[in-house]
Amino acid sequence: MIEGSTVAKGDQNRALALSTIAFTACFAVWTIFSIIGIEIKKELSLTEFQYGLLVATPILTGSLVRLFLGVWTERFGGRMVFSMQMLAAALATWLLTFATTYITFLFAALGIGLAGGSFIIGVAYVSRWYDKGHQGTALGIFGAGNVGAAVTKFVAPFVMVAYGWQGVANAWAAGLALMAVAFYLFAKDDPELIARRQAGVKAPSLAQQFAPLKNLQVWRFSVYYFFVFGAFVALALWMPHYLIDVYGVDVRTAGMAAAAFSLSASLFRAYGGHLSDRFGARSVMYWTFGFSLILLFMLSYPPTDYTIQGKGGPIHFSTEMGLWPFVVTMFVLGFFMSLGKAAVFKHIPVYYPNHVGAVGGLVGMIGGLGGFILPIVFGALLDATGIYTSCFALLFLLVGMALTWMHLSIRAMERAVHGAALDALPELPEMAEIHHPERTRMPRVLEDWRPEDSRFWADRGRSIARRNLWLSIPALLLAFSVWMVWSMVVAKLPAIGFGFTPEQLFWLAALPALSGATLRIFYGFMVPIFGGRLWTTLSTASLMVPALGIGYAVQDPQTPYLVFLILALLCGLGGANFASSMANIGYFFPKAEKGNALALNAGLGNLGVSVMQFVVPVVITMGVFGAMGGAAQSLPDGGQLWLQNAGFVWVPFILASTVAAWLGMNDIADARASFTQQSVIFSRRHNWLMCVLYIGTFGSFIGYSAGFPLLAKIAFPDMDVLGYVFLGPLVGALSRAGTGWLADRLGGGRVTFWVFVGMIASVSVVIWALNAGNFTAFFAGFMALFFFTGVGNASTFQMIPVIMGKEVPRLMPQLSGADLARQTAMESAGIVAFSSAIGAYGGFFIPKAYGSSIALTGNPIAALWLFLGFYGVCLILTWAVYTRRGGLLHDIEHRMRPAAHAQPAA
Repeated sequence: MIEGSTVAKGDQNRALALSTIAFTACFAVWTIFSIIGIEIKKELSLTEFQYGLLVATPILTGSLVRLFLGVWTERFGGRMVFSMQMLAAALATWLLTFATTYITFLFAALGIGLAGGSFIIGVAYVSRWYDKGHQGTALGIFGAGNVGAAVTKFVAPFVMVAYGWQGVANAWAAGLALMAVAFYLFAKDDPELIARRQAGVKAPSLAQQFAPLKNLQVWRFSVYYFFVFGAFVALALWMPHYLIDVYGVDVRTAGMAAAAFSLSASLFRAYGGHLSDRFGARSVMYWTFGFSLILLFMLSYPPTDYTIQGKGGPIHFSTEMGLWPFVVTMFVLGFFMSLGKAAVFKHIPVYYPNHVGAVGGLVGMIGGLGGFILPIVFGALLDATGIYTSCFALLFLLVGMALTWMHLSIRAMERAVHGAALDALPELPEMAEIHHPERTRMPRVLEDWRPEDSRFWADRGRSIARRNLWLSIPALLLAFSVWMVWSMVVAKLPAIGFGFTPEQLFWLAALPALSGATLRIFYGFMVPIFGGRLWTTLSTASLMVPALGIGYAVQDPQTPYLVFLILALLCGLGGANFASSMANIGYFFPKAEKGNALALNAGLGNLGVSVMQFVVPVVITMGVFGAMGGAAQSLPDGGQLWLQNAGFVWVPFILASTVAAWLGMNDIADARASFTQQSVIFSRRHNWLMCVLYIGTFGSFIGYSAGFPLLAKIAFPDMDVLGYVFLGPLVGALSRAGTGWLADRLGGGRVTFWVFVGMIASVSVVIWALNAGNFTAFFAGFMALFFFTGVGNASTFQMIPVIMGKEVPRLMPQLSGADLARQTAMESAGIVAFSSAIGAYGGFFIPKAYGSSIALTGNPIAALWLFLGFYGVCLILTWAVYTRRGGLLHDIEHRMRPAAHAQPAA
């Protein structure tokens, strides 16, 4: 943001006009499925759920990319990012015409969703051309580009009638591509970007840009935008379908009527920006929520017949909103939603002028996700209740909650300030404490944290660290439960009518590990950027998505395989939590207790796999949640199964753990580090060596946990194995939690060496048992394998701080004292997180190797021989680099004493 007087009026107008036109074109493309989706629905004979997913998929992409596009705009400028984004969306729209199946349409829709990311690019770009007193109006005018939805609804039906839906896609793609070229040629770089380049100032780091996201107010603004924008997008997509079904109009009439709503919800956004500048965004938000409550109550009331016993007999009458009253009511609702959209984004450049991209990206992403989630929920509500107005009832509840939260927050802030001080506050009193854009400190931040100071540790450090540990453990346990629940669900899918092949089932069992391992790479860097408390809260809450998704998907045997693939990938969110959880806990404890603390966190967290494999077989045999949980599925033998409970059972515990993490955990101020600072670990040779060893230990644990139920069922079909498979992860988790002290006392390198010896012997027993058809030996061999993986998980993580305690002083001799300790702790935590990510890929490769081995040879033995060879490589690596005489850890571990074992691990 700059002062308006320093920029020519013509340049301001050019930037605003080009951005608004470009955003209009992007929005027209983003909502293209609201019209052409109706024709595609007929061609493919889609269900209501499939149709809802199709029209909502572009909204998902457009929402998620906003966070990244906002950051890139801050770094590279709106002119470049806007042009590239439009070209990519245009290409995806043109490729849509080549789609022939439902799955290919969904993939094309993901690409088209890139058009929705244009909003945050424009917000970050336009706001830099105007001063605070005019930003609300400017952003309101830009936001009026939402009218692109109306353009699509006005024009697309006529183009579709004349040239088919393919003609609409080709025309919209060509228009967007031309707009991209025009924007690049005629737009200018914003003045802030030019000044930064001339001064040679680096773009802000990711940590700096994301820092304000720690503030609860930012997330509250996201909830506001979830309604004013997310519900607008959802209704814009849903209305043509609603009007055709409820009022029996044709597609052109439905498009025109829906366009009236989109028009009012877009054009008046400019007026909303003007009102926010003049009267304040808070007042405008009260108007928006208050009138929306009234209008949504009217819309949510379903057609109803009444009978009153009168004096002369029954009196019959009915209530029903006709077509034109409905259109007028929606037009008025759109008007107030447009005011609210402008008011929400009035806040951001005023209170976060240096973080518009990141803060606006998050708020825009959450709002956009409303456009993805709500149409799907609308369809689910319609299927569940049979009442078309149920969608408006849901929005009525959403607005009520948002209004209540906003009002209580404002009142709480106003009560804290009185008299002249209240008058001196900025327009939004609830933002007073974070009005300074650089002040982003959260409550419960530990500014002074010295775990290596024995007096500090005894007085207060130990109690705080243990509280954080014992809040982290149940959150991680739930994460592992959700991550691995898919292995149990997959084993039961054929029994309830899903006709997936064994190869497809193994893919489903393996994908959570693949996505979990990949996400761990990113999660491992999040704690120093966001803080352990906030990240633990958010990552735990995210487990709700796959848990609820599983519960609904398994109830319908017609659910497409693609949906199960997506849910399998989402289960990986649970696996990703491990990296951030371990990095976070590592900061709290001194070196002398770090190994045991990490072993407890990981080991009892790993216990979630065993808990899940014990609980799920029990809860799926009974209607735990009654009618709310859905009907049972019938089995071939006449029995019943409530497989949805495999997902639903975790929901209340996830909610409780989320609240506990937010209220009880802490952040450590010294644990802050940017991604650039943390990325030094990629140049450390031992980072990559420890990744290999951790694949052998944890990769084996999680891979065997995922594949053991299905492998045992296939290898011994006559055995009721699902009642026993939980014992394997239980043994592995307990051995990890119970042997952390052993690595602390004897040395992680020595323990790891003997772990791989034991794993080689255990795999040999399993191979013999499969050849002999001996279930007892097979089960015993796997129990031994799980035991050694648990011990190895603890010992490899104990090695990392010891290794870096020796390597960092050698590699960075200029550091000493507190700086050296801080660097060592940061690198150790980073390697722990990164190696946990790479190691988790074992959870994908082991089940996949089973499936491939069975497909190629008819049995899984070839895969087991491959695993045995890999353990031999790990054994040699551990000896050659770390434990042999002259190895990095040999002298340290042989000098360890029971009472002072941690001293060399500096």
